[in-house]
Formats: sequence, structure tokens, C-alpha cells
Amino acid sequence: MATFYSLVVVNMILNLLLLFIGISSAQLTPDFYSKTCPDLIPTVKYNVHSAVLKETRMGASLLRLFFHDCFVNGCDGSILLDDTSSFTGEKRAAPNVNSARGFEVVDSIKSAVENVCPGVVSCADILALTARDSVKILGGPDWDVKLGRRDARTASQGAANNSIPAPTANLNALNSRFNALGLSTQDLVALSGAHTIGQARCTTFRGRIYNENNLDDSFAQKIQSNCPSTNGTGDNNLTPLELQSPTSFDNYYFSNLMNKKGLLHSDQQLFSGGSTDSIVSTYSSNPGNFASDFAAAMIRMGDISPLTGSNGEIRMNCRMIN
Repeated sequence: MATFYSLVVVNMILNLLLLFIGISSAQLTPDFYSKTCPDLIPTVKYNVHSAVLKETRMGASLLRLFFHDCFVNGCDGSILLDDTSSFTGEKRAAPNVNSARGFEVVDSIKSAVENVCPGVVSCADILALTARDSVKILGGPDWDVKLGRRDARTASQGAANNSIPAPTANLNALNSRFNALGLSTQDLVALSGAHTIGQARCTTFRGRIYNENNLDDSFAQKIQSNCPSTNGTGDNNLTPLELQSPTSFDNYYFSNLMNKKGLLHSDQQLFSGGSTDSIVSTYSSNPGNFASDFAAAMIRMGDISPLTGSNGEIRMNCRMIN
């Protein structure tokens, strides 16, 4: 009899463990909120569209927030957290301070989502949706965003400083960082194509335009006119990452690299006699290839270490834990 009851207890424990594992490793899926928040997709799309119509640059800013979130401990909404007494968040990390923006837009979108389905949708998933909608609104590809992420209860300035590739990074460092996150070299090149939109501060490219040789002279002179050589002068002056069509999501970025017109050192590294030259060349001549690869890479990036199931939380306010 004792043996029978022992087996029953063991089976109960095993079942509970299996249930816990199933909850903790829940998979992301595009229809995650189809029943719990059927109005999610149109609500986010409407608000992103309104924000981008008001300021075209916002599309690039929202896309960048998703990148900088996923590269730091996974796609968990940690970049949105304000500092607290228990942790210093990511907003003031070197890659984000005076640079990452769009937080108020995310607040507005979260509020709109809370109005249609309170306490259901994570801030991490809102970032994933705003990235897709921003790209699509600016003329880029569409893709099915996988959903079901939960929000982190902490953030780390140190992790942000160490995890986000620097604009001065060389190809080996870029490859190493992307590969460490499960992203391929092709993903690296495709995702870098996000620099077809948006702007960069003088501090991020001053060293390149004044000190590097693999740079088109006329391009350098044009950029130098808005970025003085002296540190501390015009540091926050902005220049489009891609001059030809800075508010359209297209493949001109890659043509620029082939003509030595990459604004950031890390950009030009993708076409500098290395292993990624052929990919850049393909994307330059085949916009459809770039669009499909970018969409696939965005889905893979969105799979980086998400919190799911019973992990994390659904924040009511994206700036603070519940």
C-alpha cells in the first residue's frame, strides 16, 4: 500500500513538473492574442501610423528600440524601464543616452492597448509590433510578428553597455556579437539594412569622416559640414544614415556601402574586402532579396531569449514594474 501511494505522489510531482516546463517554455506565436485581445494589431498599427505621420523619424526610432531591447538579455521590454532604487536601467547606457527615443510614443500605444484589453499585452510584444509597423509604413516588408513575450522585472545599464554593438565595431566584433545571439552573418547584414532609415549623431561617426580612408571624398566633405572635427562641438548634430532616401525603407544603404558612403565605421565594415561583401552586393542589386531576408532576420531576432509562460510579468506601465 505504501508503495502504491508513493507511486501516486511521484506521478503527481512529475505531472506538475511537466506542466511547469510546458508553461515556462511556451512558444511565441502570431495568434497569441487572437482571443484575449483581438483588437491589438489594428490598435498598435493605428497609433504607430499616427506617430510616424507626425514625425517620420519616429519610425526609425521605434525600430531601433526593438533592436536595443533584444540585444540586451533578450526581447523583454527592459529598455523601457526607468531607473529605480534597486537597479540602474538601460536608458542611460552609452548606446542609448541622448540617442534612444520614442518612449513617449510607446507609452501612448500601451495606453491605447490597455483601453481595449487591460492587463493582457506585454510591453515587449508592443515593441515587436511597433518595429514591424514602422518598417511597413515606411515602405519596407511585412511579416507575421510572433507574440507571447512577457516583461522583465529588472534592467541593467552594464548589460546594455556591453551587449549593443558599437558604431566603431569591426566586422569580427559584429559577427561575434550576432553569432552569440544565434544570428547568422547574413542576419547581421540584413538587419544592418535598418540603417536605410534614421539618423545618427556626430559623435558616432566623427572619427570615420575625419580619419578613415575607405570613404568617398565628396561624401566626407558633405558630412563634415554638419559635424565639426572638434570634440564637444556639434556632438548632437544629426545626419541621415542614408542620404538618398532617408525616410524610405529601401536598399540604397547597400549601394552606398559599395560606393564607400557608409556613415558609420560599423556600416562600412560590411563592405571592406571581407566575408560580407557578396551579401551586400546581392542586396544592392536585389531589393526583393533584401526585403525577404530582413523580415526573416527580424523574426529570428524577436526570438532572442523571450520571457514566456510564468516568467516575467505583464506591465501596466512600460516604465515601471508592477
